[in-house]
Amino acid sequence: MNEKKTKIICTISDKRCDKEFIRSLYNAGMNIVRINTAHTTPESALNLVKNVREVSDKIALLVDTKGPEIRLTAMDPVDGFKVSPGDNVFFGEGTGSVSSGEMLFTNYPGFVSRVPPGINILLDDGEISLTVVQKNGEMLECRVNNSGVIKGKKSINIPNLPIDLPAVSEKDKEFILWAIVNEIDFIAHSFVRRREDIAAVQSILDHHNSPIKIIAKIENQEGVNNIDDILSHCYGVMVARGDLGVEIDYQKIPIIQREIIEKCHRRKKPVIIATQMLHSMIEHPRPTRAEVTDVANAIFQSTDAIMLSGETAAGRYPVEAVCTMTKIAMEVEDSHEPFYNLRLEGVTAPVAAVLAGGIVDAASRLPIKAILFDTRTGRTGRYISAFRPKVPVFAMCYSPRVMRELSLSYGICAYTIDLMDSKDGFIKTSVKRLLKDKRFNRRDLIGIIAGSFGPAAGATFMEISSARNMII
Repeated sequence: MNEKKTKIICTISDKRCDKEFIRSLYNAGMNIVRINTAHTTPESALNLVKNVREVSDKIALLVDTKGPEIRLTAMDPVDGFKVSPGDNVFFGEGTGSVSSGEMLFTNYPGFVSRVPPGINILLDDGEISLTVVQKNGEMLECRVNNSGVIKGKKSINIPNLPIDLPAVSEKDKEFILWAIVNEIDFIAHSFVRRREDIAAVQSILDHHNSPIKIIAKIENQEGVNNIDDILSHCYGVMVARGDLGVEIDYQKIPIIQREIIEKCHRRKKPVIIATQMLHSMIEHPRPTRAEVTDVANAIFQSTDAIMLSGETAAGRYPVEAVCTMTKIAMEVEDSHEPFYNLRLEGVTAPVAAVLAGGIVDAASRLPIKAILFDTRTGRTGRYISAFRPKVPVFAMCYSPRVMRELSLSYGICAYTIDLMDSKDGFIKTSVKRLLKDKRFNRRDLIGIIAGSFGPAAGATFMEISSARNMII
């Protein structure tokens, strides 16, 4: 059975989250549902969580926090005001003040004192460019560089200027606690700049004994500079190219994307490529050739997952967008060769790592049709996934949460299984289940990694034989 290996994340709005819609996305290839906290409340997201779980226990849930971002305050008039090149606009201090054409305010205390003359300020994801002309007491005078409309609550980016904001806002903390109570699988924390930002989220999770995994969203130069340290403290990474493309020169983004994917491979960390992958499909039923190439390049670089935002949250062709990603993935994946010479870094279970590389190598030399393993934590699955095998890989997990966590790892198809008394019992039960699901035939050669001393001891052996022999 040929299935895509690259995982697909779909942003779903609480305003369009009925079970039929979720099921249609899942059948089209969706693996993970993203909840964007910028556009929902904990209360309104409950129905979305409930419906996802009723559709399938294999779909993971990811909550996306706002993180330490700067925004304009609410605007009067609500429609904003037009500006033209050469116009002057002014920023004042006052996080509780309403912005207007006379004075703009932000949610960042000390904004005026922190921003020096000569620096550029970008509003609304770069739609409006301003240059700070001078500072007069508690007021910044800025020159407008292009025409547009300045609206309230829009994002503010200041490239190359580190901003000292708390890693976790009050709204973030509210959603993190909500995620703990509702047993969400992943928290994607926005604007991660350094490991302390991850630690701020992890401390809340630890205080509540929560196993939720943290995905670090890399969205600025500081995060790129500190990526190695960040990788040591997070479960995985999202390359969030929207704000990243505003904060950093656009021509550098493809190189940064490729380098982060490569670093994640070596560290066995799942990596997600996000933002405007099929943006035109918000309004149109077919993607542009540039978008197809963008998705394909991310898969050529061997990302674990690709993400849809507005395409599935509010677009006119959400199912078609997922189908498009699935088709591109399956076409590109056929050209992949496993990473036989990959040198894993930070290995905590060297036996499992060697067995993972060995089974992928064996699958290239023998007509192995599938790889099967059991796992208590998902670690063996992440090792196998890092080598990018061409054959299907089936994880038999001892908890539903681990099954869902592996929905973020390239090429892994996960099941749950009860704890077996023996390795022979595990092999027979698992192979029979996969035969029943028509994952392979009785005559097919199967590769297995498992442990002889119980799941807690990790992987200790590799076995290769026909499915028929394994169920005798």
